[in-house]
Amino acid sequence: MKKDIHPKYNLKTKATCACGAVFEVGSTIGEIKIEICSQCHPFYTGNEKIIDTAGRVERFNKRRAASTIKTKAKK
Repeated sequence: MKKDIHPKYNLKTKATCACGAVFEVGSTIGEIKIEICSQCHPFYTGNEKIIDTAGRVERFNKRRAASTIKTKAKK
């Protein structure tokens, strides 16, 4: 490796999740903020959890309901 061209690698970077969990990871960034981790992810917890930051889920459900009404009306 060439000297002085690579960023400094920190072995004890704090990764903070939105659920409050804090992990130490290796990274070139000093501090990392994440939305979901292994302690709150539905795959690991077994609970369904919908994270909606911009109202996308409600818009999708509204369009889905409207399309099922149209298909029922066609029959």
